[in-house]
Amino acid sequence: MIHIAETLSIRTVENFLKPNEIDRLNDVMDGALGSFGRDRYGAGRHTTIHEIPGRSPSEAQDVYEPAGRIEMTDIPYEATTLLDQALKLHMAAVTRTLPSVTGHRPWIYLEYGASQYITPHADGIAPDPLTRPRQIAAATVTLTDLQDTGGAFYVETTGSDAVWTADEAPTESGYAHGMRFAHDGTDMSSPWFRTMPRTRWSVTPAPGTLVVFGSQLIHGTEPVRAGRVRKFLTLFVSE
Repeated sequence: MIHIAETLSIRTVENFLKPNEIDRLNDVMDGALGSFGRDRYGAGRHTTIHEIPGRSPSEAQDVYEPAGRIEMTDIPYEATTLLDQALKLHMAAVTRTLPSVTGHRPWIYLEYGASQYITPHADGIAPDPLTRPRQIAAATVTLTDLQDTGGAFYVETTGSDAVWTADEAPTESGYAHGMRFAHDGTDMSSPWFRTMPRTRWSVTPAPGTLVVFGSQLIHGTEPVRAGRVRKFLTLFVSE
């Protein structure tokens, strides 16, 4: 049974990656990006992992990443293998507070340059949360020291009911009693979201720390001050 608390949770797994693994991942991604990758997966990219109902991918990019970012979904096999091995080693720490998680989606590489950031939003469980698979949480691991670069990760909490749809999950749907779902458009494309009062909690995890956050938890990143912030993202699902 999926409980709403799983989709609103946040936790960290320190030392998810060792220093030598961070170094290796930096080398692998340098090779993958090469001379032209930052343009191909940055300014030259016209796709995004984010969706807004009724909006095009380029419109979603403008809402979610107004100053741009690098987004690579086809990361090198060596990077996937290293990250999957780390996740296998630490999966018990993840499922301790996310017991409904049964697997994860392929890793995605993200990179932010100076003044780049992601705007606040909630991922949501699924376009139709009564279907499967259901996204329970997401997780990022940063290769960069955010104390030096800026680009802190944050979550936002609110006591407003505006986030939630009116109906509870039906019985025998795989959700705990009282389960509620965040509205589509829990992002900066919605006027109600832009004006909704929220409280921001920021964190600068050490390089190699896995940050796990629920799929209905509002989150984003602060603008990068200098240098580049490099990170990997995966989605935890219940299948």
